[in-house]
Amino acid sequence: MGVTPADPYGSAARSTIQGTTRAPTDNDPYFKAMQQEWAEKGFLVTSAHVVAQSRTATAAFIDGSEYELDVVGADALSDLAIGRARAATLQPIEVGDADNLRVGQLVVAIGNPMGFSGSVTSGVVSGLGRSLATADGNGHRRFVEDVIQTDAALNPGNSGGALADWQARLVGVNTAVAGMGLGLAVPINGTTQAILAALMRNGRVRRAFLGIAGGTRALAPAVAQRTGFKAGVEVQEIVSDSPAAAARLRSGDLIVEVDGAAVSKAGDLQRLMVETRIGSKLSIRIVREDRLVALEVVPAELK
Repeated sequence: MGVTPADPYGSAARSTIQGTTRAPTDNDPYFKAMQQEWAEKGFLVTSAHVVAQSRTATAAFIDGSEYELDVVGADALSDLAIGRARAATLQPIEVGDADNLRVGQLVVAIGNPMGFSGSVTSGVVSGLGRSLATADGNGHRRFVEDVIQTDAALNPGNSGGALADWQARLVGVNTAVAGMGLGLAVPINGTTQAILAALMRNGRVRRAFLGIAGGTRALAPAVAQRTGFKAGVEVQEIVSDSPAAAARLRSGDLIVEVDGAAVSKAGDLQRLMVETRIGSKLSIRIVREDRLVALEVVPAELK
């Protein structure tokens, strides 16, 4: 069966929440082999900042149906949350894999900007592996890692909505507007699937925390040949009083290895920051001023 450019609206929009009574926002659902089972149980995916500290809401869909929604759990670091609608069944969206996205690929953003439900905008993937600096309700700075950058128009109310590829497959959850033509979405991939599974199971995710924002950067050919690394995660910003600050990481450092594992992009680093790393001393290697430097850092638990 062929897929036309119009398909992302028809199939994905029906699986995207068009609003809640808690805030003028919109949300979307599930993924991979478990998506049908999760839909049957009423589980929904949205942005953590959309639900904030709320425990309940009302989810409204484009077909006019509305259901009471219980917030199961939220993870500020990934800006993802799980809710459960008090519904007999929901229509799942087909799920893709954001790890297969390429810069320049067409994407469609679905949401409820300014209260206009079922709105669809299109654009391209402008960048991958970005970091987004955010602040929680207590004013603490945090970073959402490995986000997708797109020029599809996003506005207030798009948060929590679906970012779909040209085949109507969910590849991201819209999270922020960083500027004109600069929208950001949390990718749906193996890493975020594990986060969502933990939220469904335990209502929270225990994560190790370094306290940096950064993005992928290639090494100059001469430096790459000398060090044996082709790329790493460039440290662009450091949270004060964080493990990264204690380890004396600097802006401009390029993290290329953590505990013997090569790190070439933000997603690699994020995947290493699991519960077992909390409080454990990690050896890291960075490129600083074109030289390899070894440091030690002790990740803290993200609170």
